[in-house]
Amino acid sequence: MNDSALTPESILDAAEEVLRRYGPAKATVVDVARFLEVSHGTIYRHFPSKAALRDAVAERWLHRVSAPLAVIAEEQGSAVERLHRWFHQLMTIKRQKVLDEPELFATYSAIAQEARGVVQAHVGELVRQIAQIIESGISSNEFRVASPQAAAKAVFQATVRFHHPAHASEWSDLDIDTDFAQVWRLVLAGLVVGELSV
Repeated sequence: MNDSALTPESILDAAEEVLRRYGPAKATVVDVARFLEVSHGTIYRHFPSKAALRDAVAERWLHRVSAPLAVIAEEQGSAVERLHRWFHQLMTIKRQKVLDEPELFATYSAIAQEARGVVQAHVGELVRQIAQIIESGISSNEFRVASPQAAAKAVFQATVRFHHPAHASEWSDLDIDTDFAQVWRLVLAGLVVGELSV
């Protein structure tokens, strides 16, 4: 590839392919450069370090999770229905990733564990989306909580088993949907009566 045609996006595409082929332990910036047929110095002009490149890969991967959820958070209509659909979509995205390509999911999970700041920003974004839905539910008298942000954080933490990669091995359990339905009823009850405001 011509150095002048190289973009951050094309580098990230190549990095994803290299990670798919070699895994996070063996993939290097040199491998990405070789894949693109450029010098590794060219990669460093766009990403100053291997860590910066991996952070960018993790950020793009996590954005693929958060972007469709943002659409649900911004919709109008019943907050109860939207919040339930938001979590259903989150769980569906995560399950598809782990079931369709378990090795790639493990690779991205390993990268995300190294990119702590990127993951924290991602979680913060997800909590803000939940808070946005809860705020609309307060406005429509569906929810009765004093602090949408605190309630959103509590809801996110209460459902972590169903969307955090550390629990991926549990997602194929036959009772996982029933378990979520039970947790959801408790969460919804807390939002409706205002018990998730602390």
